[in-house]
Amino acid sequence: MDTEAGPGALPHVPGTERPVPEVEPGLVKRWHAEGGELVELLAQVRERVGGVAAFRIGPARTVLVTDPTAVQHVLARHPDRYVKRSHRARLLIGDGVMAATGTAWKRQRRLLQSQFTGTGMRRYEHRITAAARTTAERWDGYARTGQALDVGREMYRFALDAIWRSLTGHPLDDETERELTAVEAVATAIPTLPADVTEAQDAVAADLARIDAVARRAIEAARSGTAGPDGPGLVHVLTNASTERPEYTDQLIRDELVTLLAAGHETTASTLTWLYLLLDRNPGARGQALAAGGEGSPERRQAIQALVHETLRLYPSAWILPRRAAEDDTLAGHSVEAGTDILVCPYLTHRDPELWPDPERFDPRRFTAPDGRPAHPGAYFPFGIGPRACLGLQFALRESTVLLEHLLPVHTPTFSSTPSTAEYGITVRPGGPAPAMLAPLPA
Repeated sequence: MDTEAGPGALPHVPGTERPVPEVEPGLVKRWHAEGGELVELLAQVRERVGGVAAFRIGPARTVLVTDPTAVQHVLARHPDRYVKRSHRARLLIGDGVMAATGTAWKRQRRLLQSQFTGTGMRRYEHRITAAARTTAERWDGYARTGQALDVGREMYRFALDAIWRSLTGHPLDDETERELTAVEAVATAIPTLPADVTEAQDAVAADLARIDAVARRAIEAARSGTAGPDGPGLVHVLTNASTERPEYTDQLIRDELVTLLAAGHETTASTLTWLYLLLDRNPGARGQALAAGGEGSPERRQAIQALVHETLRLYPSAWILPRRAAEDDTLAGHSVEAGTDILVCPYLTHRDPELWPDPERFDPRRFTAPDGRPAHPGAYFPFGIGPRACLGLQFALRESTVLLEHLLPVHTPTFSSTPSTAEYGITVRPGGPAPAMLAPLPA
């Protein structure tokens, strides 16, 4: 028997591979006629066929992967066989690390990796804390004046402030915030843009020009040696790299800056907004987290992190991860031909009742109780797994935890309405505003 060593291995006997089972065409036709969301089709395919299942939209077969062992095979064990397709956001992020492939990706990843682990992360701790304090002060003001707020916009402002401070050393000012709404506008538009690249660029040209202008000013400031009040930031790391690495042109630095901006605030803002909406439906979870330990204690921090992880289980940062088979392979005993499109779907894996009992229930204890979550690494992967897992995992978890440590003990939003749907674009986000009021602060 030919086997692969290590956990999650997929042993098979050569020559016994079977075709990937395919859902009946009628299901796809009904879905298409009803104008359903892609996630609805994928959920039906998984339910009808299983964790490795094929379907067709048009003549080509696509393979959906939700089984945790198959997930690990595709993303972690054999990323060379299942390569990243051209990123949908390339229009926005250019050749940034999220879209890069091959040798270029390895070089870019290596440079940025050190900034988001260990000592690198410690450089940005005080900037994240400063952004959290700014948000907490703003919420104190809302509570004193009785002013309404939109929780989604507040989370967006915080996450953008945290990443901007980390990139430039400057707190986010009002003008920069207004200009950077263009990042969100382009990201939101991408799923609906024309397939033709020129037409797509024309449709968002004004927003791209605003983004380019902000990036250009930040790069020029870094090249001049000007540091912000918090010291040099990630843009300075990139401009310094250009002195020894000619590939780091101003265009590539711009692409990396915009990649970090887009990835560094959109996903965190969505996660925090979902978390507050979930707490509104499950108010006891807030009290349980605060009761786990005193202010600043490891026990309280762990409980708050569990709130974040359970939110990410239900609404993972990347709800779908497209890949393409670069060569023929055997996946969970099934033959996969080179050129096959693969969709790995954390959203569905995280809601699999065989992995997560009562999967639709919000229960942060899954991440604090012994044996509360599946042990298999392919069962929970909100930021991906393997070499192309999100660089900003630790940054995102840290900023979410720090903000909640500031806000949860003091403020509980009371929502006047909540979004009734989710939007499945590049990320999965609430499908509308989340207006709320804060209780007055005690005198």
